[in-house]
Amino acid sequence: MALEFSEPEFAGIIENNELVILDFWAEWCGPCKAYGPVFKRVSEDHPEVVFAKIDTNPSTPMKYGVRSIPTLLVFKNGEVVDKIVGAVPKTTLADKLNNQLG
Repeated sequence: MALEFSEPEFAGIIENNELVILDFWAEWCGPCKAYGPVFKRVSEDHPEVVFAKIDTNPSTPMKYGVRSIPTLLVFKNGEVVDKIVGAVPKTTLADKLNNQLG
């Protein structure tokens, strides 16, 4: 299941979970909305991973070098270990995730 939260909350989620997939998105972003179901399906296939969405604001994306949305950051043990830019197919997201779980 994909969680939605704000910037003050996500620091604790990243630090307290081994693997977190963080989706930077915006309500006004067409590709972000179209990508939502893919993100949700992969999250349902991997209940052992925290999938989280954060509605972007000006400061959060800059902090992590996010320049376009949708962008996914993969955090492992609190550190960014991968970045996925754009609305990628389900297989691409699943493959990237499996590489981290492997």
